[in-house]
Amino acid sequence: MHVIVIGAGVIGVCSAWYLREAGFEVTVVDRRSTPAQESSFGNAGVIAPGYVTPWAAPGMPGKVLRNLFAAESPVLFRPSADPAMWRWIARWLGECRLDRYRVNKLRMQRVAFYSRACLHELRDRLGIEYEQSQGYLQLFRTQRDLDMAQPALALLKENNVPHRLVDADVCRRIEPGLATDTPLAGGLHLPEDESGNCPTFTRKLRQLAEAAGVRFVMDATVTRIAPAAAGLTVELDRNGTRSKLDAERVVVAAGVASAALLRPLGLRIPLYPVKGYSATVQVRDELQAPLAALMDESYKVAITRMGNRMRIAGTAELGSRKLDLRRAAVNTLLKVGRDWFPAAGNYNEASLWAGARPMLPDGPPLIGPTAISGLYLNLGHGSTGWAMSCGSGRICAAQIAAGIGSGSGPEIDMEGLTPARYGLGPRL
Repeated sequence: MHVIVIGAGVIGVCSAWYLREAGFEVTVVDRRSTPAQESSFGNAGVIAPGYVTPWAAPGMPGKVLRNLFAAESPVLFRPSADPAMWRWIARWLGECRLDRYRVNKLRMQRVAFYSRACLHELRDRLGIEYEQSQGYLQLFRTQRDLDMAQPALALLKENNVPHRLVDADVCRRIEPGLATDTPLAGGLHLPEDESGNCPTFTRKLRQLAEAAGVRFVMDATVTRIAPAAAGLTVELDRNGTRSKLDAERVVVAAGVASAALLRPLGLRIPLYPVKGYSATVQVRDELQAPLAALMDESYKVAITRMGNRMRIAGTAELGSRKLDLRRAAVNTLLKVGRDWFPAAGNYNEASLWAGARPMLPDGPPLIGPTAISGLYLNLGHGSTGWAMSCGSGRICAAQIAAGIGSGSGPEIDMEGLTPARYGLGPRL
C-alpha cells in the first residue's frame, strides 16, 4: 500500500519513518529543497514533556493585554481584519479556563511522554546524535511568576513527573554561568527533560529513511488533494511543471499550510499561524554559557545549548502572517540572553529566524483519520512539534496499519487527540 506524507518537517519525516517500518511504500512531498526548513528549523530545541503546556492557559489573556504596548514582551498582538484570526481568538479565550487547561495539558503530555520514549528507542537503535543535552531549568524572576506556575506544578505532582522547586542559589549551582545581578526568585528543575537540535535529527532520519526505501519529492508544492477511484490523488507543481501522485492513504503534516490544503475538501481546521522567533549565538566563553536548556518564565523565552552555539527562542506574535523579523521581538530574545548569560557570546552577531507555529486554539495536536476516506492528519503541534514528533509519527503509522487490519492501533489512549475532536473524523 502506498502512503503519501505531505510535509518534510520533523512530524512528516517521523511519520514516514514509522510508516516504512510498518511495511508501507512511502513518498514524502515538500515545497522546500531539504527537510526541516520551516517550523522545525529555528525552534528552541526543547524536549520537555513535563513542561509541555497549551498556550490557552489561565491568566494568558491578561498577560497579552498587560504587554500590549510593552517594548519587550513575550506576546505580540497585531490586530488585523483577518476573520480567521478573530474566530481563532474567540475559541482560544474559551480554552483559557482552568478546567479546560487541565484537560488540554494532560492530552498534550500524553503524546509528549510517549514521544520521548519513542525518540530514545530510535536514537539508541539507529545511533543518531543531534547535540542532545539533559535537564531543563525554568527560571522565575518574580514571585508573581511562581504563583502563575501553580496549576502546572499541581499537574506535575498529580502525574508523578520528577521535578523540584529550587531557590536562586541552587539554580546557579545547576547552571553556574547564570548572571548574579538578574533578579531570580527561584526555579523549577526537571531532570528528565532534555533538548537537542531538531533540524539535525530530522535530516539524519531522512537519510536513514531514504536508505530504507522512502522516496522524497522535494521542491514540489501540493496544489490539490482529490478523492480518486482507488484512494487519493495529490497534484503537484514543481517550478511550473504539473504532475500527480496516487496513493491509497495520504497524511497531511504540512504545518500552517495544512488548513488551506484541507479547506476545499470541506475540512475546516481552526489552525492559525502564531509567529515565533529565535536567535542563534556562537559561544565564545564556555564557562559563561548555559550547560543545558532553560526557560525564562517571565518572557517565555528558552535558552538552549547546541554544541558550540546557544539558541534563544520564544515570543508569540499573533495577527501577522508575514515572516518578517520585527525588531521588538528580536530585542526581547537578545535581552533575555544578555540578562542571564551576558558574556557567553556576541549577541550583535546573532543569526535571526522567524517561523510560523501551527497552533490550534486548545493546544493538543490532531492525529488520525478524517471524514475523507484515506486522508489522515498529523498537525497542530504548535511550539511543541519537536517534543511530540516521534510519538506522533508512530501513532499515525499505527492508525493506518490498524485501518487495514495489520496492527492493533496506537499504544496510547487517543481520547481528545483525533480529528473527531473538531467533528472532522470518519462518519460512523
